[in-house]
Amino acid sequence: MSNPYQIPPAHDGMTIGLYGGTFDPPHDGHRHVAETALRRLALDSLWWMVTPGNPLKTLDGLCPLTERIRSARHLAGQNPKLIVTALEAGFTSRFTAETIATLIKKCPRARFVWVMGADNLATFHKWQDWQSIARQVPIAIIDRPGSTFSALSSRTAQALRAYRKAETSAARLAAQQTPAWTFLHDRKIPISSTDIRDLRGGRNTS
Repeated sequence: MSNPYQIPPAHDGMTIGLYGGTFDPPHDGHRHVAETALRRLALDSLWWMVTPGNPLKTLDGLCPLTERIRSARHLAGQNPKLIVTALEAGFTSRFTAETIATLIKKCPRARFVWVMGADNLATFHKWQDWQSIARQVPIAIIDRPGSTFSALSSRTAQALRAYRKAETSAARLAAQQTPAWTFLHDRKIPISSTDIRDLRGGRNTS
C-alpha cells in the first residue's frame, strides 16, 4: 500500500482528478462523486486528498487524519484509479491554491482537474485565493442533492459564467485553457457527512 503522505506517481500525459476534503467521515456520496469524475472526465486517476482540516471550519471534534485515511481507503475499495492520499499533511500550506501550485510544479507533465461536489461551489468564493485555483486548473462540479440551485446561482458560478463548458465536452475538460469549468448532472446519493455525524451524536465540522 502506498504512503498516503507522498505524491502518487504522475506519468507524462496523465489526466488526474484532485478531490479534496476533510471526509469526516467519508461516505457513499463521496465515492459517487469520485467515480462520476473518473467516468465523465475520462481521468487516468483520481487522487482522493484527505486534508488535515478545513481552514473555514473549527477542528474541534475532527476525527484523526489516520482514521479518515483508513475509512476513505476502505470506501475506495479495489479500484486502482482511486488513490487515497493525505499529501497536504506534508506541505507547508493549508490552502488548496498553494497545494495545486505545488503539484503542478512537481508534476509538470500531468494534467490536473479540481473535482468537488456542488455543495462546495456555493461557498467557493470564501476559499483562500479561489480565483487562483480557477486560473491554475479546470474545475469539475458534480451535482449533489439539494445543491443544484445554490451552486449554479453562487457568486463563483456567476463570476465564471463565461468560462463554463458543456457537459457533453467534459471528457476534454483537462485540456481546456483555464479558467474552465463544467457542472455534471448525475445520479444523486442523498447522504452527507453532517447527516452521519448527527446520527452518531454530532461533531460540528464537515
